Amino acid sequence: MFTRIHKLKATSGCISLYISGYTTVLHKMTNNMLSSQGQNLVTGNVSVIEGETATISCRVKNNDDSVIQLLNPNRQTIYFRDVRPLKDSRFQLVNFSDNELRVSLSNVTLSDEGRYVCQLYTDPPQEAYADITVLVPPGNPIIESREDVVSEGNETEITCIAMGSKPASTIMWMKGDQILQGEETVEETYDRMFTVTSRLRLTVSKEDDGVAVICIIDHPAVKDFQAQKYLEVQYKPEVKIVVEFPEGPTREGENLELTCKAKGKPQPHQINWFKVDDDVPSHAVITGSDLFIENLNKSYNGTYRCVASNLVGEAYDDYILYVYDVLATTPSPTTTTINPDAAQDSRADGGPQKIDHAVIGGVVAVVVFAMLCLLIILGRYFARHKGTYFTHEAKGAEDAADADTAIINAEGGHNNSDDKKEYYI
Repeated sequence: MFTRIHKLKATSGCISLYISGYTTVLHKMTNNMLSSQGQNLVTGNVSVIEGETATISCRVKNNDDSVIQLLNPNRQTIYFRDVRPLKDSRFQLVNFSDNELRVSLSNVTLSDEGRYVCQLYTDPPQEAYADITVLVPPGNPIIESREDVVSEGNETEITCIAMGSKPASTIMWMKGDQILQGEETVEETYDRMFTVTSRLRLTVSKEDDGVAVICIIDHPAVKDFQAQKYLEVQYKPEVKIVVEFPEGPTREGENLELTCKAKGKPQPHQINWFKVDDDVPSHAVITGSDLFIENLNKSYNGTYRCVASNLVGEAYDDYILYVYDVLATTPSPTTTTINPDAAQDSRADGGPQKIDHAVIGGVVAVVVFAMLCLLIILGRYFARHKGTYFTHEAKGAEDAADADTAIINAEGGHNNSDDKKEYYI
């Protein structure tokens, strides 16, 4: 009986010991889980230009002395705490503490690209990932044009190439302050590099001569990377006739000197003078771009044309000559503004002005009208106040009984000739 009771007590003790041990293990596991949940492992992605240095930082918040290590994309340990098991001297320890493991990688190459692992030895272990992206800038851009010289009104093509970049570059065009869009193609090479080609087509004008066309490369590894080419545009001449003499109106007996100003690219190789619908006066002197006519007369009136030409084309300007009569006195010089796009006209320089005759005619008309009005007023006045003439030479004959008595009485009235009066109203 005693033996059975002793065995029962021993069995109960073993059970109690087992339960106590399980409780302790469970308590430790719970504490570890709570501790790991209170810790926070963080890192960040890194972009680095090929040949430069990348820095990876593994950071822990609320660390309880857990071990931090850094692994490469092949899961090889780079640093375990502050010890570097990996024999790659490009990896260097920048900082180590309970809360951070910071490592630098110098002279980065494309083979270093990938996902790096920050690992915290907790239960269970924590991991955070840092992706290293290696940027490869493009080589110097190459800009070329289909032709070196282009004539106005024609289309040209300019090509810009950005070679050997990662990722692929973007190409933008500018001409002066204007942004242009080219046609872009991207080619990937065997070593994960990219070559980008952009073609720009544009129609040029003479205003584009000497203007820079700029190829701008947009890439995260470089800034303000560009190449430019200056346009060379040929255009036909621009022609302008300048009156060298006289300064005022052209009059009979005077001389006329005209100069033809012509500018083009290439410079005009030929300048000719003509008279439209007629021949240039026989004694006119043409010297290169100058036309000289002496002793003007009205038979020279007409349109004189200067024509300039080069390899691109030809252009002309006209001058209209109108010869005025000789003035008795020298007129004062006048200044006029001539439209450069219109043919010049010597009649615009001075001479008899039609507005002067109009003013004189108007004054005469006013004077004549005033005189007519005055005559009409006087005529009406005299018509309304017509005069009456009275005499008293036959005074006394009015009361006579017959004609004889009237004559006698009238004759008797001559004696009073001193008393004769006349009235005019």
